[in-house]
Amino acid sequence: MQEMIDVYDKNRRIVGPPRPRKGEGSRLSMDEYALVVIALLENEEGKYLITQRSMDKAWGAGWWEVSGGGASQGESSRDAIDREVREETGLEIEKEKPVSIYCYVNQDQKHPEHPDNYFCDIYHFKFDFDLSDVKLQEEETLGGKLVRLDEMDAIAEKGEFLHYARIKEALAAEEVIKKMK
Repeated sequence: MQEMIDVYDKNRRIVGPPRPRKGEGSRLSMDEYALVVIALLENEEGKYLITQRSMDKAWGAGWWEVSGGGASQGESSRDAIDREVREETGLEIEKEKPVSIYCYVNQDQKHPEHPDNYFCDIYHFKFDFDLSDVKLQEEETLGGKLVRLDEMDAIAEKGEFLHYARIKEALAAEEVIKKMK
């Protein structure tokens, strides 16, 4: 069965019928958006879970990333992040409250014939887990590890970490909010 997604307008309202995630009929127009979610999973030691993408990925093969993916038809952002984390890591976060949620919009001006437009919600969770609790989705990843932020920085400096600039933006925004309280 083909996976379907909801299509959003610039105001993040669902518009029109659902579309296939991939393949025929999946392309968005310049004024349509998908919903993507990312999870920063931090343990009590201040280390983040990162995974290495499998080599058969069409984009970013072998690169490092954090858990996430696209929301399916009818899924809220929170439902999508709970599902993605469970599928990719085996960790159950449904009862965990996020430390913060950072949102940004990607509007692709470079490819008007098939834009990669999306809303992205970056959730930051901090809870008690370690690597032995993680059950990685083998067809999606080569492996995973727990790292400090400076170790993530080093991987990103090599150009091998997906969405890293946005992750840093999310963490910086979180710090600003903490200082305001």
